[in-house]
Amino acid sequence: MVRPDGRLTHELDPHDRGPQDACGVFGVFAPGEEVAKLTYFGLYALQHRGQESAGIAVTNGRQIMVFKDMGLVSQVFDEATLNSLNGHMAIGHARYSTTGASVWHNAQPTFRSTRDGGIALGHNGNLTNTDELEEWLAERGSSDEVEQSGRMDSTNDTSLITALMATFGDLDTEQAALEVLPRLRGAFCLVFMDNHTLYAARDPQGIRPLALGRLEHGWVVASETAALDIVGATYVRDVEPGEMVAIGEHGIRSRRFAEPNPKACLFEYVYLSRPDTLLNGRRVHNVRVKIGKLLAEEHPAEADLVIPTPESGTPAAIGYADQSGIPYGQGLVRNAYVGRTFIQPSQTIRQLGIRLKLNPLRDVVAGRRLVVVDDTIVRGNTQRQVVAMLRQAGAKEVHVRISAPPVEWPCFYGIDFATRSELLAPGMTVDEMCAAIGADSLGFLSLEGLVQVTHRPADHLCRACFDGEYPVPLPKPASREVQPMLEEDEDDD
Repeated sequence: MVRPDGRLTHELDPHDRGPQDACGVFGVFAPGEEVAKLTYFGLYALQHRGQESAGIAVTNGRQIMVFKDMGLVSQVFDEATLNSLNGHMAIGHARYSTTGASVWHNAQPTFRSTRDGGIALGHNGNLTNTDELEEWLAERGSSDEVEQSGRMDSTNDTSLITALMATFGDLDTEQAALEVLPRLRGAFCLVFMDNHTLYAARDPQGIRPLALGRLEHGWVVASETAALDIVGATYVRDVEPGEMVAIGEHGIRSRRFAEPNPKACLFEYVYLSRPDTLLNGRRVHNVRVKIGKLLAEEHPAEADLVIPTPESGTPAAIGYADQSGIPYGQGLVRNAYVGRTFIQPSQTIRQLGIRLKLNPLRDVVAGRRLVVVDDTIVRGNTQRQVVAMLRQAGAKEVHVRISAPPVEWPCFYGIDFATRSELLAPGMTVDEMCAAIGADSLGFLSLEGLVQVTHRPADHLCRACFDGEYPVPLPKPASREVQPMLEEDEDDD
């Protein structure tokens, strides 16, 4: 039941977006439940992790049915479609592309036929050794077999994983996965299934989150605990780095395919995860409030009002206001329904830029000295427009405070940052960045402070976008691009 008449969405301004995560994944084993609808609502809770395409695969024990299309979860699925996806087990995926173009063929879950019927698979993350894996795939079978495995109908690393598993025709799904998983490098959280068993696996570094939850009569896995909450599942634990879990009619079992070397993404705490999600046992909202308090200690300001850049800056702004004693207020209104549209904006509308998403409350900001709290500065376009907008609305002063260190390095593990040459921070001082965005002052949370509030050891976190220390070897083209920059920075020390 795959519908190939997909539509391509367009961003309002591709040069003015924040960092984007690769995907959200969800899986459920629950005989007797409406698993397609549970998956729909789980993906709805994970929509922030990917807005380009969405898909659900369901099995009734005899065949796997896949439905996917371009667009938001609510645009792809309707009641009739969900009612037609009957079964006892399902996986789902909400995609933002970091590997492979934003086209229908790259939507997930992917599907490959096998001796036992087939494998459907969804992936959150980004592999760094795809060249090596493609060579292995070619060695595994003839070009005809590779073509039949489906590798050639898409350009993402998820299809590569599924195709590799499908080449082990003499093994069952679990054994095939245990052959393939140890060969993968990079960040990967996988949900996959055959007709009988649901699987979930996480890379040895555990860069992206993956949670396991319990239903009254089943199990759920999801990229974030917020998706467990929405379907009524109780959080049990995280899928551990280097672990694969298998869930079937006889319960749940665990297999270790690699030794753990924890390097959880620090950026999940700052921006990517929902505020109501648990990371390492800590509620993200509470972490961000503490980030704001520490930010106020590190970078105080004389001001009349603290306002967030909604919505991701809100918890930190609350913390900043509480610690500083400066009143908290809402100075910007966000249009929650703007972000992606099927209609390209006209040039006149495009020139309005961020006003499509944010608009100032003039009566609140006029004549006041403002502290504006935001999560990150990537290219600087958003902050530049926000500062200008607030000044036009009558703000007396605009002091920008960022709840993370400067983003100086690209991510190769599933976040679609700009290349280093497009980032604002590299090669610039804080004063120069302040002038570039037009603010009266600018302050970033220190890396030491950010690590501190996570309650995790620094060497258990991936901090690469902030300090350039990559915990997993980079793909060769990226390594050639980044290494000279690393050497230049070392020479400057």
